[in-house]
Amino acid sequence: MSEPKKTEKSGPVGHGKRNGAVVAMCCSFVIGMGAMAYAAVPLYEMFCKVTGYGGTTQRVEQASDVVLDQTIKVRFDANVAPGLPWTFTPVQREIELKIGETVQVFYKARNNASRPTTGQATFNVTPEATGAYFNKVQCFCFTETTLKPGEEMEMPVVFFVDPEIVKPVETKGVHTITLSYTFFPREASKPVAAAADVKTDEANNL
Repeated sequence: MSEPKKTEKSGPVGHGKRNGAVVAMCCSFVIGMGAMAYAAVPLYEMFCKVTGYGGTTQRVEQASDVVLDQTIKVRFDANVAPGLPWTFTPVQREIELKIGETVQVFYKARNNASRPTTGQATFNVTPEATGAYFNKVQCFCFTETTLKPGEEMEMPVVFFVDPEIVKPVETKGVHTITLSYTFFPREASKPVAAAADVKTDEANNL
């Protein structure tokens, strides 16, 4: 009579390999998320410039030459991400302007730390469909801003709402737009001359 075949069972070694693979995947995920967080602001800037996604406003060189006899409200929102010891607020919470009219408003930032700190802002507008019609002539978004200890700065935003907003079905009934900025902590970039001096000093010490 033939002997019954034995069924092999996976032992501790097999479990160990699978656990190792899971740990490696988790570590890769954590490292990847950390890298994405560090690059969040520049990647967001590049993505928004290309796609205009998610309530991203438009950047223009000149003001509108058409002003409608119809008004719209714009509200201003300000946020600070964890890690940046700033107070950041709009000078005005809301304004009412004519559609097509160019206006200037201000946001105010203050460094509450005992050392210089640097921030960089992202932005969006809601409802998202209005982003294509919210045109900024001047703003501080995506610009590194360094404040000394206790320093306070007013930052202007010059914008207008494109008169074309009254035509599409999804935007012609909008009466209020919210412009929102969020400041994130950034490492201050070294001036080109200073960076060159550092490289020269390092070379001389070799």
